[in-house]
Amino acid sequence: MKRSFAAALLFTVLGCGLLWIGTDGLTAFTAEAARRYAIQSHPRPVPAALLEDQDGRIFSLRDYPDKLVAVEFIYTRCATVCSTLGMGFRQIVDSIPAAALERDFVLVSISFDPQHDKPEKLKAYGRRFGADGEGWRIARVRSEADLKSVLAAFGITVIPDGLGGFEHNAAIHLLDRSGRLARITDYDQPLAFATYVRTLL
Repeated sequence: MKRSFAAALLFTVLGCGLLWIGTDGLTAFTAEAARRYAIQSHPRPVPAALLEDQDGRIFSLRDYPDKLVAVEFIYTRCATVCSTLGMGFRQIVDSIPAAALERDFVLVSISFDPQHDKPEKLKAYGRRFGADGEGWRIARVRSEADLKSVLAAFGITVIPDGLGGFEHNAAIHLLDRSGRLARITDYDQPLAFATYVRTLL
């Protein structure tokens, strides 16, 4: 009886220890929570991948020294979560002082469906949500290799849904003034994100 109690106690202690280690002290119970915790604890640089915007201009996320950059991942045919993301970015734009937009803070919506999302599709998506093409750009990653590295750096998973669309995790990402991925916010919390950005301006 004593041996079985001692064994059960040891098993419980070991299990609790593994749970503590595996969840960063009980702060990360899911892969998404772990991703966010890791980024906030240790901001990471993003790749110098080339993007093409709605006007066919080539740029990189590293082209914004000393600016804060909001990044979301979309595809223009998405009628569900991507619409929420677009409306969320619109709310962020409306919540940031006009003088800070483009000067101190920019937004970039990145399509992970470059074969379909040519510049004209990106422009139509931008018009739908009121993106101005400067302070808020809609872009795509042209190179498949670059796309993979960008998605990996941001922790974005994209899976074809078998119906011509995609399943993907969605969030609002913030690059700090050093160009590092520093914060991830729920995609349905744009006003909380904007409030945080205003503290940094």
